[in-house]
Parts: sequence; C-alpha cells; structure tokens
Amino acid sequence: MCPFVPFAGLVVPLDRPSVDTDAIIPKQYLLSIRRSGFGPYLFDDWRYLEPGVLDQDPGSRRLNPEFVLNRSRYRGAEILLARENYGCGSSREHAVWAMLDYGFRAVLAPSFADIFYDNAYRNGLLPVLLEAAVVERLFGQVSENEGYRLEIDLERQSAVTPDGERLPFEIAPGIKQRLLRGWDDISISLQQAERIRAYEERRRCEAPWLYSPAACANSSPDQGPGGSLG
Repeated sequence: MCPFVPFAGLVVPLDRPSVDTDAIIPKQYLLSIRRSGFGPYLFDDWRYLEPGVLDQDPGSRRLNPEFVLNRSRYRGAEILLARENYGCGSSREHAVWAMLDYGFRAVLAPSFADIFYDNAYRNGLLPVLLEAAVVERLFGQVSENEGYRLEIDLERQSAVTPDGERLPFEIAPGIKQRLLRGWDDISISLQQAERIRAYEERRRCEAPWLYSPAACANSSPDQGPGGSLG
C-alpha cells in the first residue's frame, strides 16, 4: 500500500444518500478476487445503459450521459463528494477496490457505513468525515465551479478549497499513521515478526505435540492434535 501524501484532486459530486455497496460494484463482479480491474465497473448500473458482466469490454457498452461520472468536466476526478451513510449494504471489499482502481484517493461524506469505512482505510482510500453543512456547501461550490479541486493534507487533517478555506477533519491516530506510512494489515503484523517468532519457539517447547505431524495424524477428533486431553 502506498503512503498517503498531500495532493490536489478534482472533485466529483455524487448527490445521492445511502449509496450502497451493490451500487458501487454490483454482485456479478464479485466472482473475481483480484484487487485490480474493477474500475470500469464502478457504479455500473448507473454508469451504463445496459447490464454488464465480468470481463466484458466496457468499450462495447453505451455510457449513461446523465450519470455524473460520465460528464467531461469530471473526467479524472480523484475525490468523491458523497452524501450521508455512504457505503451501506454488504461488506464487500470490492467496493473500495473499484473506487481505487477508478482513480479515487479520497471520499468526503457526512457519514459512512462502518464496514466500508474500515475497508477504505485498510486499502489506502481516505474516508473524510465532514459536517453535513460543510458537505452541503461543497456540493454547491462544485456544481457552480467547473474544475473545482480540493487540496487534501492528511498530516494536517485538512481539506483546502480553491479560495484557501481550510476544512479540518478528525481521524483516529492509528488510522492516520497507517495511511501516512502505507501500512496494510500484513505489514503491521510483520513489524512484530521477532515477537511472533519468539512466541512460536516458546510454544513449540511448551506443546511440541502441536507441531508433530505424526501426533496430529494419530490424534482422534475427541482428543485434539496431541492425543489425550487429560
């Protein structure tokens, strides 16, 4: 996972409350567990005029000209401005993968579904919580000003508007450090590699039968891997 660095990105407004994960990435694309390649299917049911299937050439489908992501003024957007309860519905991690693969680096909303929020920061997408009144004002500014961009500085926990207004946001210190350093769950675990190795060596001495293939093979379902439980 790449460290999250300050950037200025084009903002696209998705003016719908309670956007669920099935809308972000429909169920027919969950057959793949790759983390890449989902970008063309992001918001699939809204983005195209016909239903699609996994691995279908997106170029063969007609775009919905009414959907906001298909408007030329928002091409290349990296920041999604959303309404309350963004990412509700199922826990599918594919929703975040699709947003990242499309090119989004941050999503701003008054509230998020808990699991989506966790999936976001664990995969390097910054979820920014802002007051509803601030989000409402941003919707107006983005609509009125083509090419509207925000500067996002996670270190300073702020988004800066084109006229220099600083919009502070709160984020848990642990989540902030993960994003700033580009740590995923595996890299965090590997930071404790020496302690894990020491535990395994101690455990091997304390309960050697757990590590013996022969003991495991001879154990019964009632006795566990080492034989008698008594």
